[in-house]
Amino acid sequence: MKLVSLFFLFAIILIASVAASANSAHGKTSAKDTIIKLDSVRDRKLLKLKKPAKDAKTINGTGYSKAQRDTTPKGSGLKSIIRATAEDSSYTDRVNRLSYLYGNAKVVYEDFELNAEYIRIDEKNHLIFARGIIDPKKRYGPGRPISKSGSEKPVKSDSLMFNYDTKKGKIWNPATEQDGNYISGGLAKVLPHDEVAYRNVIFSTCALPFPDTHFGIVITKGIGQKSRIISGPAYLEVEGVPLPFAIPFGFFPKPNTRTSGVILPTFGEDQKLGFYLRNLGYYVGINDNIDITFMASLYSKGSYELSANSRYLKRYKYGGNLTLSYGSHNYGLVGDPARKDFNITWSHSQDPNAHPGTTFSASVNAGTSSFYQSTRAQDSYNLQSLTQNNLRSSINYGKTWAGTPFNLNVSLGHSQDLTKKTVTLELPTFSFNMATISPFDPKDRVGEQKWYQKLNVGYSLVGTNKINNVPESELFSKNTLTKRLQNGFQHTIPVSLNINAFKYFQFSTGGNYVERWYFQSIRKSFDRGSINGSLTPITDTVPGFARAGEYSLNAGVSTKVYSTIQFKKGNLKAIRTTTTPQLSFSYRPDFGDPSYGYYRTAVSTASVPYPYTSQRYSIFEQSVYGGPSSGKQAGIGFSLDNTIEAKVKPKSTDTSGVDRKVPILQGLSLSTFYNFAADSLKLSNISLSGHTSILNQKININFSGTFDPYSTLIRDSITNGSVQNYIRRVNRLSIRDGKFPTLQNFNMSMSASLNPSTFRPKQQQNVNGTMAAMNPDQAQRLALINSDPSAYVDFNVPWNLSVNYSFNYQNNIISSNVTNTIMLSGDVSITQKWKVQYNTTYDVRAGKLSSATSFAIYRDLHCWDLSIQWLPFGYYKSYNVTLKVKASILQDLKLSKRNDYTNNQSFQ
Repeated sequence: MKLVSLFFLFAIILIASVAASANSAHGKTSAKDTIIKLDSVRDRKLLKLKKPAKDAKTINGTGYSKAQRDTTPKGSGLKSIIRATAEDSSYTDRVNRLSYLYGNAKVVYEDFELNAEYIRIDEKNHLIFARGIIDPKKRYGPGRPISKSGSEKPVKSDSLMFNYDTKKGKIWNPATEQDGNYISGGLAKVLPHDEVAYRNVIFSTCALPFPDTHFGIVITKGIGQKSRIISGPAYLEVEGVPLPFAIPFGFFPKPNTRTSGVILPTFGEDQKLGFYLRNLGYYVGINDNIDITFMASLYSKGSYELSANSRYLKRYKYGGNLTLSYGSHNYGLVGDPARKDFNITWSHSQDPNAHPGTTFSASVNAGTSSFYQSTRAQDSYNLQSLTQNNLRSSINYGKTWAGTPFNLNVSLGHSQDLTKKTVTLELPTFSFNMATISPFDPKDRVGEQKWYQKLNVGYSLVGTNKINNVPESELFSKNTLTKRLQNGFQHTIPVSLNINAFKYFQFSTGGNYVERWYFQSIRKSFDRGSINGSLTPITDTVPGFARAGEYSLNAGVSTKVYSTIQFKKGNLKAIRTTTTPQLSFSYRPDFGDPSYGYYRTAVSTASVPYPYTSQRYSIFEQSVYGGPSSGKQAGIGFSLDNTIEAKVKPKSTDTSGVDRKVPILQGLSLSTFYNFAADSLKLSNISLSGHTSILNQKININFSGTFDPYSTLIRDSITNGSVQNYIRRVNRLSIRDGKFPTLQNFNMSMSASLNPSTFRPKQQQNVNGTMAAMNPDQAQRLALINSDPSAYVDFNVPWNLSVNYSFNYQNNIISSNVTNTIMLSGDVSITQKWKVQYNTTYDVRAGKLSSATSFAIYRDLHCWDLSIQWLPFGYYKSYNVTLKVKASILQDLKLSKRNDYTNNQSFQ
């Protein structure tokens, strides 16, 4: 399917298939071939003549009727009845046994259907002729014949002649589509024995019918049979101009399934890797549900790239895409070891209706950290892929038992830090959960709940096998699984009680118990003769079962306070504030106490003249779920949340007369905690956060900050012969010295996503968007978009603009740091067919654009796409020009010219 030369095969298959069902193939002929001479009697209405002869059947004094007619003559020998209808009128010439149908006429014979503006039935010769309204300017007008046979797709044409007895016929300038391929223009003649002869047929992926077809392959002469296709001369035509690409003849087998074939490569030169042969491949169409594409890229200096991509789809069940890639590149001198890279991507989704109560999904992206930077044949111009710092994968299975509060989830996880070149694996992680239940509330309860019936209890169990932050080079070593694999289980039991107290207050109390089970713990020790402050203790892993339990208690009370300010003049009628204060108490014992056994102390051997050194540690600090925290906590927490909104008179154009509510501040929160059990610095930092939106919810604003309530002293020290400053917090509130708490950090962000629908929103239609509702063509296009989202451009939206402003302030007393950036991205349609995309970041403080600034220009050529991607400066400076076919089955038919960013002199 993806081989250019197989265009002929597709064209002939489609023509033969259509012709065999009396819909036929298509011809590219002059206008005179389709002109039928009109008869003064038969075509009286078209010639605007007077009434028909007296021997014609009349209704209401005319020779026309609107009734449905059975035109099958007695004794004709036909197997079925011909049924004919017309919305405008019909006329029957009984002498010549001719019937004429006008205005959205329709003829049905067995499984053959025909609709046209004008249809003539010749009962004597068993012929049906159909055509649309003749329009000299457009060559073809409305009401063109549409013919269909059985389950075949409809065929449009300028005119057709069909013998319903012998099943022979001709079709002039037809247009039909099948599996993303279009046939238009030319002439086709149906022959006996399921054969079709054709002349000047245009096969193309362009949906526009002849003569508006932009490009295609013209097959001048040919014959299609059931098991084989014989083609005469064929040549390529673009915008009606023949190109010097032709073959004298072709002989092809006619397959009944998907066709496999070679994918033609691209040629060029890379400054680092030499001359290349890129994306040479082979497509294997296994069946209608799965296919595989093998690709290879070869370079003259010894580098190569291999990949295999498989797409699969089972309607109403599942669908997905799997890609395996491997590359070997030598960027150094001849003889240097090559850099090996691999990558695996897998996406899988399940129709939610396939297995109710059970879900399975996968999103995998794993490989070496340098894969996207090294592999040339990949999309080297996707900034998101080039600049990403992490790769993540997850495979999830879920099971819910109907009628019970229980559910199970099992997942395999992968996280990869491309900067540090470390990998974290979870093999696997599971969770078994019980939804919150009320054990003292009977199902047959009548009346309101009593206070004890509001008691809620939940349960969850999670377990994992985890390899944490393993270097890529050690991931597949033999000791990784045996010595670095960590596992454990964690049980959590939350208990809560929520009741209303004194009408205006909400009271809540509860507790939480956590139990952790491990099969290993750690011990730390110092070597003999250790020198104080000069070494790190040795950590040993001790096998054996170890458990750790912890609990906490909490209670809280909250209420809401409303206040309103009324205005008598102007459009502003009122401002209302809603304040939600909350007091909470929490208690947690000190699990660092030696009696629990969760913490130990490593002590070095004392030696003269050096004293001993010691270090306190948790025996679970390297475990997957950690261990109980040390330090007793018994204190009161305070939080305050505020919202402010205004009530405004309705606009003069608003006929409802309902006041408008305009949010001014959607949330402003202030919180802190005072720990009575701490020996000093009992008050925690004060946290401030808020969010709102302006301009009718078009711009979102978020901000947050942290204040230190204690005073801070700056001290000096001498280190390596230089003076160093350090800070020391003092157990004294800064407000006692008349100072406001110190602002440690502050963050603010503003974001807006604007397009025409933002200002003129359209009513959403209720469309079933599940996989079950998609037809095969939609599913194929969706799979194509999912495999390459950057290739999708929506020309229906004239412009898009996304603005993100970020401000960050950090203050550690000695020094401060400020970042101030603006991110712009979006697109604009210059014309209906031209679109420009842009993406950049501007550093306000530095006064310069990011080196990742990019532009993209797209031109919609109807059945072709032209794209230009340009990174004008920076490390990734490059360009890429691609002209490709839109049809999903011909995505590898493209021309490309590009300059890789890796050809830059700064590339290492």
